[in-house]
Amino acid sequence: MKSPLQVRPISTTEHLAFVEGRESVSFLQTPAWATVKSEWRGESLGWFRGDELLGAGLVLYRQLPKLRRYLAYLPEGPSLDWASADLEQWLTPMAAHLKSAGAFGIRMGPPVVTRRWNADTVKAALADPVLSRLADVPADHSNAEALAVADRLRALGWRELSTDGGFSAGQPKYNFQIPLADRSEDDLLAAMNQQWRRNIRKADKAGVVVSRGKRQDLGAFHEVYRETAERDGFTPRPLSYFETMWDALTAEGEERLRLYLAHHEGDLVAATTLVQVGTHAWYSYGASTSAKREVRGSNAVQWQMMRDARDAGATVYDMRGITETLDEDDPHVGLIRFKVGTGGEAVEYLGEWDLPLNRALYAGFTAYLKRRG
Repeated sequence: MKSPLQVRPISTTEHLAFVEGRESVSFLQTPAWATVKSEWRGESLGWFRGDELLGAGLVLYRQLPKLRRYLAYLPEGPSLDWASADLEQWLTPMAAHLKSAGAFGIRMGPPVVTRRWNADTVKAALADPVLSRLADVPADHSNAEALAVADRLRALGWRELSTDGGFSAGQPKYNFQIPLADRSEDDLLAAMNQQWRRNIRKADKAGVVVSRGKRQDLGAFHEVYRETAERDGFTPRPLSYFETMWDALTAEGEERLRLYLAHHEGDLVAATTLVQVGTHAWYSYGASTSAKREVRGSNAVQWQMMRDARDAGATVYDMRGITETLDEDDPHVGLIRFKVGTGGEAVEYLGEWDLPLNRALYAGFTAYLKRRG
């Protein structure tokens, strides 16, 4: 009979070695992310059987005002054997450790895919006036094991967070991804719709030049990002956030975070950041100017990132979150329309789950979030 798993803190070096030993782990579960999220207190946890490290996760602790009690958050994690028939042996010692550290509740996002829809399926669904949500569309691929994971979590007292159009308070439940494995540039272009191919050609013909940026170029990126925020109506992060992100992620690996700049006749027209951990690459932040939109710098920079990610060994180019709406009257439908043009696939994850450890504090916390949101 196997000895029980034990959960205890691990060093940054141990955690990073674990991440590097896996095909891929979410960049939100790397040790560096604790530095980026400085308003939270970070801790690296390891799952051990004896001296063997079998799982790892980054915990971010958010303190309640005036109390030394915390929400323990593991975004897109932890990294463990989610296919295990006995999830209790993994999650119970984690809960015990976090409770002893002062957590009143735990939030996590199991990196488990439940369903996938290919681009043609999504396009057909968008054209169907009867369908309004991606969740109602029959999937091209379903993962029965993922549904079993959800059942096990409920049995252990975990609660699935409700989502608003596919977005929860934390990370998105629905992402859009482009498979890269064993695909040539011609394969990737052929999968795109006519508009995407036309825009890529237009950018090339107009003389848009995409280059890799350095840390000193973050200021130029941030100027365009601030313009984008004002145009699209969101609150921009300060330049210091991106400088911290650059320093923390590139300290783990020079190619962990990459900055891309698209220029037209010397003018910066689009800028993006790309994160890659193992075989998974994520489009992280993007920005574009209102001027010269006709030269299609945003399409050019995306196309360059896809090719570079593939050349760097990525098998997935992740465009991150989409809402699940298919409703033409919903302003968010443009997001899925833009991304589906790449010819990738919509991917549904298991979502985020909470475990209350102190029911009174947890109830107060969730009530506060509802009032705030």
